[in-house]
Amino acid sequence: QVYLAESGGGSVQAGGSLKLSCKISGYVNPRCGMGWSRQAPGKERETVARIRGDGTTIYADSVKGRFTVSQDNTANTLYLQMNVLKTDDTAVYYCAVEQLSSGLCLFGYWGQGTQVTVSS
Repeated sequence: QVYLAESGGGSVQAGGSLKLSCKISGYVNPRCGMGWSRQAPGKERETVARIRGDGTTIYADSVKGRFTVSQDNTANTLYLQMNVLKTDDTAVYYCAVEQLSSGLCLFGYWGQGTQVTVSS
């Protein structure tokens, strides 16, 4: 079992920055990765940033160049640095960890979410 606890959400004006943290407890398969998703009211959840098991990072086009995902293996913590925030970034952000299922790494564990609100 994997437990995830996000922190760092809040309210910020457009153009500002926030850094989200996700403390991870439990075993994470080293073949698999982790990442951040978000869900805005009335919209589907979208994955905005991922770190693969090999350390490569993937970003949604909507956040590329503004968001940076990183991990501190010593502290078992995943981060999401968000810069030049836009009102469209307003959402609940979820930390997620992949698990190996039938040979595939899929998001299987989720945090409780942290609200990010960007005002104009």
